[in-house]
Amino acid sequence: MSDTNPDKTDKPDELAGTEQPFVQHLMELRDRMIKAVIAIGVAAAVLAFFPGPGALYDIMAAPLVATLPKGATLIATNVISPFVVPIKILFMAAFMIALPIVLYQVWAFVAPGLYSHEKKLVMPLVVSSTLLFFIGVAFCYFVVFGQVFSFIQSFAPKSITAAPDIEEYLNFVLGMFLAFGLAFEVPIAVILLVRMGVLTVAQLREYRGYFWVVAAIGTALVTPPDAGSMLMLLGVVGGLYEVGILAAQMFVKSTKPPEEKTESEAI
Repeated sequence: MSDTNPDKTDKPDELAGTEQPFVQHLMELRDRMIKAVIAIGVAAAVLAFFPGPGALYDIMAAPLVATLPKGATLIATNVISPFVVPIKILFMAAFMIALPIVLYQVWAFVAPGLYSHEKKLVMPLVVSSTLLFFIGVAFCYFVVFGQVFSFIQSFAPKSITAAPDIEEYLNFVLGMFLAFGLAFEVPIAVILLVRMGVLTVAQLREYRGYFWVVAAIGTALVTPPDAGSMLMLLGVVGGLYEVGILAAQMFVKSTKPPEEKTESEAI
């Protein structure tokens, strides 16, 4: 007797053949993550020998030490801080050095699934966002820190001997690096907003006044109580906003999908 149950009729299995590609994607993701971790590990190993964790912390602390009274130094209030804090600095520096390789691994993983016009958009944004972040960190270290620490020390009473804690200083530095690094990403954010259709270039110009108000509030929250550093960050963010508007006009036009270009030409 033949089986005529309609539920058992031959139907193509929608999941057939999908397990292997999915596993392959996972294996590729694993391999690229391993390569990224190896890059960070190699950078950390090199930095461990030269200049060394202690020297890296001395470099990071140099802007603060230069403004301290003669004979004053940083202190460690935790027993293990003299060991843990330099190690944190070591891996932070290693990650920043290896960041281009890490981002390349991310790019190499997602690139095969992108259209040609999307590849034109993603790779330049990855490179430029990395450079802008590094520039923001460098600007914070070489320009802002000197101004901020001099301002803070100028308010210290003579009866107080400044002796900042090394772990608190590390947290402060990381927060400032992150704030200025992200602030320098404003042009990338502007380009993405225009390319994704969230805002137009005309709207960005129209909302310029609102942006300055929001930027002023944001810089006041993330910077120390120092008018100089706040104004510097606000000026940088505002200038980069204008740069982003100009870049969006040129960059987004060159990365339009073919169908969008055809429609615009037809119009």
